[in-house]
Amino acid sequence: MQPQAVGHSDEKAAVSANPTLGAATRVWARIGFLSFGGPAAQIALMHREIVEERAWLREQTFLTALSFCMLLPGPEAMQLATYTGWRLHGTIGGLIAGLLFVLPGAVVILALSALYVNFGELPLAQALFLGVKAAVLVIVIEALLRISRRALKVAQHWWIAAMAFLALFAFDAPYPLVILLAAVAGLTFKADAATEIEFTPHSSVSFGSTLLTVLIWLVIWWGPLLMLEILLPAHILGEIGRFFSVLATVTFGGAYAVLAYMAQEAVSGYGWLSAPEMADALGLAETTPGPLILVTEFVGFLAASRDSIGSPSILLGAAGAAVTLWATFIPCFLWVFAGAPYIDRIHAMPRLKNALDAITAAVVGVILNLSIWFALQVAFGSVSRHTVGWFQPWIPDVSTLDWRVLLLTLVAGILLLRLHKGVPVTLAISAALGLLLGFVVSG
Repeated sequence: MQPQAVGHSDEKAAVSANPTLGAATRVWARIGFLSFGGPAAQIALMHREIVEERAWLREQTFLTALSFCMLLPGPEAMQLATYTGWRLHGTIGGLIAGLLFVLPGAVVILALSALYVNFGELPLAQALFLGVKAAVLVIVIEALLRISRRALKVAQHWWIAAMAFLALFAFDAPYPLVILLAAVAGLTFKADAATEIEFTPHSSVSFGSTLLTVLIWLVIWWGPLLMLEILLPAHILGEIGRFFSVLATVTFGGAYAVLAYMAQEAVSGYGWLSAPEMADALGLAETTPGPLILVTEFVGFLAASRDSIGSPSILLGAAGAAVTLWATFIPCFLWVFAGAPYIDRIHAMPRLKNALDAITAAVVGVILNLSIWFALQVAFGSVSRHTVGWFQPWIPDVSTLDWRVLLLTLVAGILLLRLHKGVPVTLAISAALGLLLGFVVSG
């Protein structure tokens, strides 16, 4: 059922009339094809298109929805698009917005994955990706700085971020446990009565309708994956479906939090690809439209294609990519459609908001762990965990340091953080310099 527009009188005055479904679809297609540069750039693009230029949502409505989506499992930008589509045209609007945000980039990543499997080990491709990896390091660091400024509001948040980082980097703690403990810590914080705000629900919703929504989307999500397990028992496609379903459930805090968990599990846990290949995957996702978490499609493609006997199978890889996309993005519709009617209510509950803020603070520690892990894997040829009891930090072999990575990272840092050239320009220049350095070293 399409939600009814309910709100204060000033909201009605500030927001333009709802667009037709056709007009909204054209805008979502435009956003889908232009959404380069990771979550920050994509959210900024949606804000400009939806709030500033067309006034389809109020500023506060957009920001409240963004805060909620940041704390859902999975990619926040795609979920924000889905929520906005739902807000304008109900379930069909949310489906159109979410799918158009994902599909253009998914098609591009599928093609690039096939090319990578066949040509990724060539010296030319390796030199090109050397610069991309260096740029990716700086992109992740920029995300860390940006999110930390928004998330670390009080001293307790700084402590939670630090403890989350130490738990992951030095003690190899399970990611879900870190998030759970952060939420519990947030619930113990004293709720500030001043944060209790009046709200007007966007639509009336009953527990029964929410339960029905959850059940429908659980069947849509799990049904095909269960059939896959029955028809192909103990197959790589079933393993991919299980892993990315768990990933979609436990990775709170946006795209970079998902990457932190997936990168180490896919590399160290399952051995589907190497750490440098993981950095290549992130670079591909940064240079294509759509959510950054489309990097999961690349991982699923490589994992499935390499499971075949003999040379990698492009057909099996495409099947792995399809299973990955299903397990990654179908749950996003479940979270948004079930939670969207409650966003205003949740934002008005101080103690629950404290728990969500604590999770966001822990995500800062998660991204710091990802940043250091990627830096070590890209800059050094050999990195391993050293175990002394529970203490298990990552330690590089300093003799395997690649000086080119340091130089390229410095250049990428100047371009992105100092000169603010943007992600596409930084990636292009870094890739070109990596290619040049590759020719110099080989020459």
